[in-house]
Amino acid sequence: MEVSSVLLCSGCSPWQGFLLTASLLTCWLLPTTAQVTLKSSPPQVVEGENVLLSADNLPENIIAFAWYKGETDMNRGIALYSLRYTVSLTGPVHSGRETLYSDGSLWIKNVTQEDTGFYTFRIINNHGKIQSNTTLFLHVKSSLFVCGRPSNIDEPTIESVPVSVSEWGSVLLRVHNLPENLRTLFWYKGVLVLKKLEIARYRTTKNTYELGPVHSGRETVYSNGSLLLQNVTWKDTGFYTLRTLSTDLKVEITHIYLQVNTSLSSCCDPVTSVPLMIEPVPRHAVEGESVLLYVHNLPEALQTFSWYKGVYSLKEFKIAEYSIATKSVFPGPAHRGRATGYTNGSLLLQDLTARDTGLYTLVTLDSNSKIKSAPVQVTVHKPVTQPFLRVTVSTVTVQSSVVFTCLSDNTGVSIRWLFKNRNLQVTERMTLSPSNCQLRIHVVRREDAGQYRCEAFNPISSKTSRPVSLAVISE
Repeated sequence: MEVSSVLLCSGCSPWQGFLLTASLLTCWLLPTTAQVTLKSSPPQVVEGENVLLSADNLPENIIAFAWYKGETDMNRGIALYSLRYTVSLTGPVHSGRETLYSDGSLWIKNVTQEDTGFYTFRIINNHGKIQSNTTLFLHVKSSLFVCGRPSNIDEPTIESVPVSVSEWGSVLLRVHNLPENLRTLFWYKGVLVLKKLEIARYRTTKNTYELGPVHSGRETVYSNGSLLLQNVTWKDTGFYTLRTLSTDLKVEITHIYLQVNTSLSSCCDPVTSVPLMIEPVPRHAVEGESVLLYVHNLPEALQTFSWYKGVYSLKEFKIAEYSIATKSVFPGPAHRGRATGYTNGSLLLQDLTARDTGLYTLVTLDSNSKIKSAPVQVTVHKPVTQPFLRVTVSTVTVQSSVVFTCLSDNTGVSIRWLFKNRNLQVTERMTLSPSNCQLRIHVVRREDAGQYRCEAFNPISSKTSRPVSLAVISE
């Protein structure tokens, strides 16, 4: 078959003519001996990066190969390369970001989540027959999720920023570890998931959010799941609940307790002006160490107090119950042999693990049968490991673009960027992803040349990546 005859094909594009001729010759019957393999470099790619889809073990005596997006349909062709004539033809779904090389590799620049899907590599032999079809699935991760390589996906957690907020201040309930395939998220006031307690919901497919019945006009929901509360009052004290719904219909529920610091004059009931409170010591717990849940303002004439894991005072969640009269401790179903209770109501948790992260509730009962309860949030942090810094290309021309990605094996970490061993000053030519794990320089200048590092940190530790050098040359 001559490519020149295809180029003269009447009423069809060179791409369509070439593939039509090949398909008529082979009747789509493929041999079973093809050993072509495909791989993606890097194996995991984040939106905004570049990726190379390469083909190994190519057979001899081939005249052309082609890449398709999805199934092998002529209308879904990306690019075709003729080895006989050293010519490359673009297909109907070529976006302008793909480059096909003579070794069969397909280079895709600035990938987006729309690039996620199957890619098919087709080989045409020197008899004009389709010799093999090989398929690869490319998964483009969202930079909103995580620039990391966790071994498993942790459940969502919520962090209060700042930890303590005063009246008329603002607080951000920051969400970590949102599901990557998130469909919808909901925020509720309280611990119950009820429509009448809904603050707002966010739909990722439409990038819109709807207000709920208890929205006061002071709450803002962001696409990363976080909830901002402004001009808070003592009435905002209490539990807040996040519910996530994934595209596979998996539901996860996470709670956080918000404590608003108030003056005694702001509370109309003098009896409740000194509330039962719990303080974690230290505030930021470390895996393998201990934390003391120290109780303030324990009620007088106390009869019993009980500790629970979670927000519900149910038997199956009870850690221990302490009787003042008999000075006896009764371990509960949630006791793991690492908890010690004290007569002042405090609870010591030892040999902490990541599973100990969460809410704990103290419930007290006095001689008048009056019940009080108070929650406390425990967050167990792992020491940060060294992140890895990756760049799409280490040598770039002036006016081009480049993307740096900070890869961390840790979840729930924050990222900051360093340039020439100083904090990077982000200019209008640069963009940081919402989680700061990606840095994109849209229009590179000579002054951008130098060493870059990223630092991953949490409240207990930090680590800096090895440097990556960027060279900038003239066009």
